[in-house]
Order: sequence, then C-alpha cells, then structure tokens
Amino acid sequence: MSHQGNVIDMRCRPAYLHDFFGATPGTDAFETARWLNRRVGSRGDDQHFTRSLTEEGFLAEVREAGLSKAVVVGRHTPSQHLPNDRIHQIVAPHSELIGIGAVDPALQGVDGAIAEIDRAIKELGLSAINLEPSFAEPARHPDAALYFPIYEHCAALGVPVSLMSGPTTPDPRFNDPSGLARVAQAFPTLPLIAYHGYWPNVAQAIGIAFRYENVHLVPDMYLFQPGSQLYIEAANSFLSDQLLFGSSYTFRPIRQSIEDFLAFGLPDAVNEKVLYANAKRVLNTQ
Repeated sequence: MSHQGNVIDMRCRPAYLHDFFGATPGTDAFETARWLNRRVGSRGDDQHFTRSLTEEGFLAEVREAGLSKAVVVGRHTPSQHLPNDRIHQIVAPHSELIGIGAVDPALQGVDGAIAEIDRAIKELGLSAINLEPSFAEPARHPDAALYFPIYEHCAALGVPVSLMSGPTTPDPRFNDPSGLARVAQAFPTLPLIAYHGYWPNVAQAIGIAFRYENVHLVPDMYLFQPGSQLYIEAANSFLSDQLLFGSSYTFRPIRQSIEDFLAFGLPDAVNEKVLYANAKRVLNTQ
C-alpha cells in the first residue's frame, strides 16, 4: 500500500547517534537493537538499521522512505545523555531533519534546565523539549513539582514538551498516564507529546487525550503491538487530531512502519492528519 502525501516521522534516530540505537556492531547494545526490531514486528533483516551508521546512509533511508521530515529526539537522563549540541549537529545541515532537545532539572537544577531550554530553542533552533521523568533518579511521574517550572517556561515560549513513556520504563508503575492529566489541565496551551503512547496502558492514555486536547499520542513502534487497536478506533473519532505517526527507527524500518500504518485502512483524511498535518501543527513546521 502506497501513500502519495507528506509524512513526518515523529521519532527517528540514526544508528550512529548512540550505542543504544545500534552504533557499534558486536556489542550487547547492538544485539539489543536487533532483538527490539524482532520484538516490535520488523520484517526482513533485523540489522537493516546499519545503513544509518553513516550520515549519508541515514539521509538516504529518510529520503527513500518518502519522509517530508524526520524528527531526531534528544534525551537527558542519568543513564543516557544525547546532548542538544549533538542533535543540532545532526539536524541543522539538512532541511528534512527536525531536532527535539532535552533537559533534566534533577541533574541540571531548574534554573540550569531553563537556561538550557532557551539555548536549545533560541540558539540551536530545536523545535521542542523532551523530558523523561520515569527514567529519572528517583523515578518520577510527569506531574512531579520539579517539572512544573519547565512546563511553565515552555508554555510561555510556545514550545511543545514531549515525554517518553512505555514498557521500557525501568519501573512499570511509572508508565502511568494519569499524572499527564494534571499537567494538561494546568497548562492548557502547552502541546504535550506522549512518545510510546503509554502502551500498554492504551485505554487510560486515550481517556486523557479525550479530556485534554493538548495531549498528543505518538505510539510509534507500539502502534503495531497487541492492544493498540484502540488507538486506531479512537483515530476514527476524536483522536484524529491528536494521534501522530512515528517509526521509532532504528528499532523499526521507516517504510515498513508507514505501510503497516496505512494497512489499518483509516480514511484518507485521517491518514493525512496522523501522518503529517498533526505533526506539522504541533511542531510548527512545514
């Protein structure tokens, strides 16, 4: 099944970015990337992502998959730091790449994190800020008081905040979308992007998106896992403006993920929103 329109991939990282994405063949991390590809239903070669071990290979992957934009997401946690300068270095030379920066106020202090947000957005030209409360030490929920100054600052700047969730959260009790409701209520103008869509807690995440229109779900690679049909059902109604596509490359092939999404058989108007228009609006891009 083919798609003639534009596609923005909301979660797309090159292998060369970090060992976690398969940067070093022969390592345990590389084998984990292969394992995750098999686990989330990648067809064919579970080492497909080695093409993006080079900058040229990643760009070729993005272009051949037919993406308008690929969003490279930063990370700042105690266990993994993908610095904002590195994200900028990857995306800045290429118009089809968009960068999302990251902060951790537990590590940087609130003032330090706010200063880094200003630098990431105003100097580096990144498009949003990523937080990962459930990967912090200690693990936190998104409505922990520590993060409220971050939300307030991003809301004032008009900059979306993304949060990473999902079954790889070290303590599954923190893969809980309920705290997101309090954030969405407190900052109604702040676009909130939930990566991994809080899978497998799908119904709860959809319920919060039903109540708060500033909550956007990006189930990415988990959209193709058991239990995810609820995202698709909701996309046929109210969630059509709040569901966004992501491949989670390198953990799933980009083109296959687009094809698998189209196979759900959503109406063309909904496909256009999920694959492109919603991300264009939330990230204020073309």
